[in-house]
Amino acid sequence: MNSDVMALANSAPLWIMAFIVVSIVIFQGIVFLRLSIKTAPDIGMSSDEVKSSIKTGFISSLGPSFGIAIVVVSLLALLGSPITLMRIGIIGSAATESAAAGIGADVFGADLGSAAFNEQAFTTVVWTMCIGGMGWLIFTALFTKSLGSFQKKVVNKNAKAMGLVSTAAMLGAFGYLASDSMTGGMSYIVAGTISAAAMMLLMFASQRLDVNWLKEWALGIALVIGMTGGYFTSIL
Repeated sequence: MNSDVMALANSAPLWIMAFIVVSIVIFQGIVFLRLSIKTAPDIGMSSDEVKSSIKTGFISSLGPSFGIAIVVVSLLALLGSPITLMRIGIIGSAATESAAAGIGADVFGADLGSAAFNEQAFTTVVWTMCIGGMGWLIFTALFTKSLGSFQKKVVNKNAKAMGLVSTAAMLGAFGYLASDSMTGGMSYIVAGTISAAAMMLLMFASQRLDVNWLKEWALGIALVIGMTGGYFTSIL
């Protein structure tokens, strides 16, 4: 790696920008958390249910974070700490940011981390990552209120339809991500299949045995089981 590139990647201006961006994200998280706690009684949620929801969300975020951390380590060595912190802090998708970095480097004509990866290539990568992540942020800023009004209209006409649409959207999104990842080879297929099976069994067991903590930890446990199965498949 070119030392000039790393000096630029870890320069003070980039640290300042990263700090500002991450601070905004943390501020938004705190505001949303306070609003949700304040609104909970209006929708019939008790304080115990609110605490359980917060704990479940926190625990569920740990499993995916482990996978992101592995990719973050590689991005740190290629793009420096500020850009990695800023991009993962905004988007939170290591796969998306890795793909964007690779596309930016390819457009410039240099591989990430190669001798040809100079300051101009680094700048191209940063612009690609930033512009590539603007789409859903702009859409959210412009159309969140309109989508909220649309949701209310649908719920008023047919509440079940909104639930079905939301469930279908989530299944479609995660199904696409899972199937796309499983095209990498047999170890990926095994990891995805085992994770899905483990998740279903854990959720069934938690409901059948009425064990709430198992439901909260189900995602993390399923990910670990799936990754373990994928690892042993890769070394066979």
